[in-house]
Amino acid sequence: MIKPTANFANVQTANSSKEFLVIENVTKAYPKPNGDETVVLDDINLTIGENEYISIIGHSGCGKSTLLKIVSGLERATSGSIWLDGREIRKPGAERMMVFQHYSLLPWLTVRENIRLAVDEVLDHLTPADKRRVVDEHIAMVNLNAASEKYPDELSGGMKQRVGIARALAIRPKMLLMDEPFGALDALTRGRLQRQVLDIWENQRQAVMMVTHDVDEALYMSDRIIMMTNGPHAKIGEILEVPFSHPRNLKELRELPIYYELRNHALNFLDRNFSQDE
Repeated sequence: MIKPTANFANVQTANSSKEFLVIENVTKAYPKPNGDETVVLDDINLTIGENEYISIIGHSGCGKSTLLKIVSGLERATSGSIWLDGREIRKPGAERMMVFQHYSLLPWLTVRENIRLAVDEVLDHLTPADKRRVVDEHIAMVNLNAASEKYPDELSGGMKQRVGIARALAIRPKMLLMDEPFGALDALTRGRLQRQVLDIWENQRQAVMMVTHDVDEALYMSDRIIMMTNGPHAKIGEILEVPFSHPRNLKELRELPIYYELRNHALNFLDRNFSQDE
């Protein structure tokens, strides 16, 4: 881990909240037609705090998204186990909500209806009035009041992703899982949405696991960066502590020498693990 320079005051210790997500000896392998198997993830061990924001980076094929899907319950590990708040994960659950890169909205439903569908499904104990309140709160949270009655094909990419984030947060999950959530957006929209997601997280903390290829994005948003070696047989090569306190200001961070020390360290890790055979 890179230590902050002596004159660097804006630091925090690693997340000290209780063990919340525990990944123990997780291996994922896929069978081949010849009877062999391809091991994608090899003996992954990781613990995440209940209010911690982590990013996973690595080259294509290193199993980042596979690990996220195993945590979500969409895939099963070949061996090992994953525990969330003391319970083993065996299938998808409303306490873990996924935000995908390509929005996954139902095109025949409006913004409001896409969010309400998730609320109806998970928060079925609420009264209709309370459900409307939850939907309204989350539409406002992502600044989509003016677009609440629009359909997905009437929205920009950034707006669609905001709907997906609002839908995920509206059911009050214990953990948010995000797979390249800003990857399909232009640079300006991506920066604005990163800030909006951070604002939401800084005001209502929860565990977040985000897959990204973007080192700057990981440094800006995360408490720790999990850096994966190349696949097959990908492992956690290194865990980089990000010593910036919240709330964060990207412009101020980029004026700090430690920001570039951390950035170069992560990029050098990726360079060392680059393979022409990906």
